Amino acid sequence: MLRYALPTTVTTFTAATALLLTGCGGGDTAASNDGKEPDARSATPSASAPTPGAPDVGVPTDFHLVFDFDTPPEAKQASALAGAESYIRALKHGISKQDPNDPAYQYYSQGQAAQYAKSQIQAWVKGHWTVTGTDRYYDADVTAQGGGKRELVTFCRNQAKSYSKEIKTGKILYSEENADSYVKYRLLMYPPAGSSKAWKTVVVEVQERANECRK
Repeated sequence: MLRYALPTTVTTFTAATALLLTGCGGGDTAASNDGKEPDARSATPSASAPTPGAPDVGVPTDFHLVFDFDTPPEAKQASALAGAESYIRALKHGISKQDPNDPAYQYYSQGQAAQYAKSQIQAWVKGHWTVTGTDRYYDADVTAQGGGKRELVTFCRNQAKSYSKEIKTGKILYSEENADSYVKYRLLMYPPAGSSKAWKTVVVEVQERANECRK
């Protein structure tokens, strides 16, 4: 069973990786999330406060997005992390709505990251699947890039209990936890600019079988 309908290995995104590496050049010291107090951890499942005018990113009631993140001490990095969470929520919203042109992911992304979201949604639409179960994200870290002009957000994913569901029959395609359950994400985030009120994910890199995420 495919939880992601398209391959999401790092090698799929050669251009994205190059851009991420370029973005890392001249970066500031990483802001580690280690050592935070337990009460700084977001509720599970978490729900970020919506930005006024932002599109709906709700998902079906039988699908739970869990963001087990520590909140960074700096407001800018906390906002970038919230923006990355919104991008993931928007992607899942597009899948649940079966809309490759869903305004949610377009609001929270641009460039390669928007193309990635659209391609993922298209594949789920083609397969006649939607999402169900529990999708967990954790071990987030936010690192300033380009003299603080952008932020690199990284986090892990455990998709062992996140499943595809056939839209027509309602059949859930279960599978056992395995090496494919663990995924590493790297999102290059740009702050709000112009009339935009949202942080934008501009590049996304996805590493499958991420052993460092096994826990």
